[in-house]
Amino acid sequence: MAKYFIPVLFIIIFIYSLIKKVKPYDAFTKGAKSAIPFAVSVFPYLISIFVLTELFEASGLSTVVANFVSPLFKLMGIPFELTKLVLIKPFSGNGALALLSEIYKTYGVDSYLARCASVIYGSSETVFYVAVVYFAGAKTKKLTLPIIISLIASFFSCVFACFICRIL
Repeated sequence: MAKYFIPVLFIIIFIYSLIKKVKPYDAFTKGAKSAIPFAVSVFPYLISIFVLTELFEASGLSTVVANFVSPLFKLMGIPFELTKLVLIKPFSGNGALALLSEIYKTYGVDSYLARCASVIYGSSETVFYVAVVYFAGAKTKKLTLPIIISLIASFFSCVFACFICRIL
């Protein structure tokens, strides 16, 4: 049933555009043309996030920060083994996926840590990536408060994920 969703959606949009007397191909190409400058404007921010994330891991700073914050995380119910995942997820989805795969290999996919890591991965977002894309389109420079709120929400989603996995 789900495999028909996208084709049906395209058909509905096409019929709606015919009713509204809009040429769908022209509208699509006009939208795609306007997306190119947006993509170009976002590109330097995305590259900086990717490079900084890789440097954070490659420099060993992620291990230092993980060791420093792990007592606080443990107090909140997040196991030490998941500290790096919690730290890297707001920056990099691919980095977090690599850590998730490593947790699966090390502890097994049915372990408590793997379940927690899976829920953490699924319940949190790459905050900085989303902020770059959203705020580049919104043309606003007031990023601090939304990013802080997003990071706090992401952290508490991790705490709640470990709590739920512990009681289930």
